[in-house]
Amino acid sequence: MLIGAHGLVFTGVFDEAGLRRAIEGTAAAGFDLIELPLMDPDNFDSALAGRLVADNGLQVTASLGLTDATDLTSEDSAAVKAGERMLEGCLDHVAAMGGGVLCGVIYSAMRKYMAPTTPAGVANSQAALARLADRARERGIRLCLEVVNRYESNVFNTARGGLRFVDGVGSDNVSLHLDTYHMNIEESDMWQPVLDAGDRLGYVHIGESHRGYLGTGTVDFDGFFRALDRVGFDGPVVFESFSSAVVSEQLSNTLGVWRNLWEDSDDLAAHANRFIRDGVHAVRTIAMH
Repeated sequence: MLIGAHGLVFTGVFDEAGLRRAIEGTAAAGFDLIELPLMDPDNFDSALAGRLVADNGLQVTASLGLTDATDLTSEDSAAVKAGERMLEGCLDHVAAMGGGVLCGVIYSAMRKYMAPTTPAGVANSQAALARLADRARERGIRLCLEVVNRYESNVFNTARGGLRFVDGVGSDNVSLHLDTYHMNIEESDMWQPVLDAGDRLGYVHIGESHRGYLGTGTVDFDGFFRALDRVGFDGPVVFESFSSAVVSEQLSNTLGVWRNLWEDSDDLAAHANRFIRDGVHAVRTIAMH
């Protein structure tokens, strides 16, 4: 199991200075992996990012959320084609960095929809992802689709909904991506969704109910870590938290960061690394009981 941090814990800008801040901060906090957001793939320097990741002894994944102009669930073929082209470019970035996962809301726009999705829109997304999964496999990359709450997508909001969608994609190179922040909103508990996903769970985000310091909100991390152990999950477990003290005003508004629960990235990250590792270790000792 690789324990990681999201780059947005440290910076909202991923130019050379931002990449150095995020990658060096992640390594200093004791993590194994950094997740880099591809918010501006046209201007992202994946060669530089790959060198910095290697120099700091980390592994790397990448993530993003689509927009209206690149929404794979759109019934506008131009938007679907634009989304597919952009995601192909993101696969190139992941490969250039030496990563093995592209994750996030890569199946629809990441926004609040004002109506349910349509069968045609779902079919468009599934068909595009099936093609992208084949191209990702050629590069040694797995696609992981993040289950987010009802205010960030209308395609699926629970693990079971996500699994039905993945079934429709029809590729064994597509996995589910669970996030405790979103699960705490939409799921009945933190245990059953992990068991439902089983070996189709490919990626995990760890976030508190208010996206602040882990252990200060309402997420049942004990149950969640026990569930991960029960299914033998051995993939990336990545801490995610946001503050407008770090990210841009535009991104803060998109994510609904209306109040800051932290200002010190380094302290937050070091605490999260300890919290996750302690939780995982404690669950493993149950075998001794």
